[in-house]
Amino acid sequence: MNRLKEPRKLDSRPIVSILETVDIHGGERRVMAEFDHLIEAPNWTRDGSRLIFNSQGRLFEFDLASRSSRLIESGFAVQCNNDHVLSPENDRIAVSHHTFEDGQSRIYVLPLQGGHPELVTPMAPSYLHGWSPDGSTLAYCAERDGEYDIYTIPANGGIETQLTDAPGLNDGPEYSPDGRHIWFNSVRSGLMQVWRMNADGSEQVRMTHEESNNWFPHVSPDGQWVVYIAYRKGDVAPGDHPANKHVELRLMPAAGGESRTLVSLFGGQGTLNVNSWAPDSRTLAFVSYRLPE
Repeated sequence: MNRLKEPRKLDSRPIVSILETVDIHGGERRVMAEFDHLIEAPNWTRDGSRLIFNSQGRLFEFDLASRSSRLIESGFAVQCNNDHVLSPENDRIAVSHHTFEDGQSRIYVLPLQGGHPELVTPMAPSYLHGWSPDGSTLAYCAERDGEYDIYTIPANGGIETQLTDAPGLNDGPEYSPDGRHIWFNSVRSGLMQVWRMNADGSEQVRMTHEESNNWFPHVSPDGQWVVYIAYRKGDVAPGDHPANKHVELRLMPAAGGESRTLVSLFGGQGTLNVNSWAPDSRTLAFVSYRLPE
């Protein structure tokens, strides 16, 4: 599975990153900017004016009006990966930072405008994915005793709670807007598929039954839709989500039902790791990639 256990090395592979948006109803794609280096995982701010992404271990703010980027100062947290989530109030951002001591990912929270990171999860590795709508709790994937499962913890730190125990990788937990459910992906059926459970871990229900490996379900702000990234069956191992693959962004009703392909692109790791819905629940931001000629 594509989880780091060695000290993290910043990704320096040659790549062109294309920051895009897509209208889920009409299907129109718009290019916001191109970068001659790797960027990943845009978050859309609640006021609809900015996107937050990571690049080379740092966080950046992209202003949609001026199409310009600004570094977000993050103190010692300069080995951040693409697991970053905005607080419901949009005044803080939680990140997964690979600490210098052992290279393992731990979760920290800092002001969105920049500032000192505060440690939330002393145990490692821990990979952030969700923040509860009431602001009280973080949800994440963590390896404990050789198994990757879904955990929650108070946003200010405390005792973690294990929510899944199915063998194999359970990953990508994200709260529904009403806080009742956590969506996640799991290999327990053989292929990676999208699942949903109650916020306390009960009633774990498989939501996709597809011949593909489906990762990182993200619920729209109005609670009506779920988008996820799909890898072709046989193209990757079920527990892996690498970069530089032909993948699809698929859309399904949050109540369950058939999905449809929203976008086909060259990407994968970094394309849609975090919730990238616009506040209007109509538009998505994502990153596609192009290998330089």
